Amino acid sequence: MALAPRLDLRQSQSLVMTPQLQQAIKLLALSNIEIEAWLAGELERNPLLELARGDGSDGEGAPADAVPEREGAAVSSAEAGSDAMMRDDAVMAESPLDVESGPEEGADRGLADPDMAGGAGLSGAGGLSDDYPLSGGFGEDGPDFDSFASGETGLYEHLMDQARLRFSGRELLIASQIIGQIDEAGYLEAELLPIAYALQVPLIEVEAVLAVIQGFDPVGVAARSLSECLALQAKEADRYDPAMAALLANLDLLARGALPQLRRICGVDEEDLADMIRELRAYDPKPGLRFAAPGAGQAVIPDIFVTPRGKGWGIEINGATLPRLLVNRVYYAELSGGVQDKASKAWLADCLASANWLIRALDQRQRTIIKVATEIVRQQEEFFRHGIAHLRPMTLRSVAEAIGMHESTVSRVTSNKYLSCPRGLFELKYFFTSAIASAAGGEAVSAEAVKSRIKALIAAEDPRKILSDDTLVDLLRAEGFDIARRTVAKYRESMGIGSSVQRRRQKALAG
Repeated sequence: MALAPRLDLRQSQSLVMTPQLQQAIKLLALSNIEIEAWLAGELERNPLLELARGDGSDGEGAPADAVPEREGAAVSSAEAGSDAMMRDDAVMAESPLDVESGPEEGADRGLADPDMAGGAGLSGAGGLSDDYPLSGGFGEDGPDFDSFASGETGLYEHLMDQARLRFSGRELLIASQIIGQIDEAGYLEAELLPIAYALQVPLIEVEAVLAVIQGFDPVGVAARSLSECLALQAKEADRYDPAMAALLANLDLLARGALPQLRRICGVDEEDLADMIRELRAYDPKPGLRFAAPGAGQAVIPDIFVTPRGKGWGIEINGATLPRLLVNRVYYAELSGGVQDKASKAWLADCLASANWLIRALDQRQRTIIKVATEIVRQQEEFFRHGIAHLRPMTLRSVAEAIGMHESTVSRVTSNKYLSCPRGLFELKYFFTSAIASAAGGEAVSAEAVKSRIKALIAAEDPRKILSDDTLVDLLRAEGFDIARRTVAKYRESMGIGSSVQRRRQKALAG
């Protein structure tokens, strides 16, 4: 067999993820607030993109016959039930994201396009516009989300403001080192000796500065243990006597509910001990948490609104957090008329194609979110009507199969997104729960419904007859829940509820 170079022509198929498709997938996983921040960068990079004004007029240079705005995205028909929400062609329509659009196609289509992501029909009243402002997030009429941020001073700044009034020079330096080691709960995490060694000052001087800081507001700050924190508050309230000191030195006995032993150690009777325990309950074990922590005070903004509409449901994207984009065709015409070299023409064409694609990707994102949310409402309609006890088991696969999408797409849609309904604000992931078999062989129930029932049974238990996990299993099986004891214990612990022994001690202390 002769060895020689040759050319072969072969035909094969391969799956290639284009940059545009990667961008569309990335946008799908972002929440509305994250989309808003991401679009700010795109507006800086692409001169052909602009925001529609919040007053209903288009941006400067936009065509006069621009597509009129719509109040919201996709509301299900008031006359249709939840089973009819997925039958409308507006919901099922998919615009291909990998088709290149010419300069004319979609050039001035923004998020206000009438063919944007839809639900099963639009209400004639304009969706939820009367109840929720749906103007663009960057528009003048959009909500000021900075107002949601907490304006309170952080714990560090609060303590440093007091330290500057009490200390100066080297003492202020020591105080800043100590305050810098205080955690968000108000406790001093570091030892004093390393601080003294690092600053090359006597340990007694560091202790003196700490004693002053422990008198700062909030009372109990800079404590090194829970007992010291409570002791500082007891001293401030002039309740720190030998009996209280003995009680604070034996908090482990109090946690175990060893009240007879505590009475002997403190040298008080039952009435005095109960009064001391009530005093301790009034103290704050984490005084620093009352101040704003990094990221605290930021409200959770819903991405989707669900409201009752006759016999069905209205499902709508929260447009208040989503800017409306337009492609400025007038500016494009001006630039293209003055461009002569090939590089500039190629750059301008790339900007136009990128802008068109971005608007279509955002359009498709909203269609997909509405489609997934509609199916969630359809499958969990009993929850929206009657509460958590009627939450059904649901998986990503069941939703994906119902709407003809891949499971990973549904996972991206439901991540970091929240749904607002008359029953409250819920993360979309909340509606996906595992199934618990029915003891009578009937329809399975969701794990969240079982958790809710366990919590209700424990909340209603008699303080003199605490329910054990075995008793809870019997009660749940009597109600039709086929559940094991270890599952009850796992659900109870996930809700932060103690065991029967711990609850018995807590109720004894409360009594």
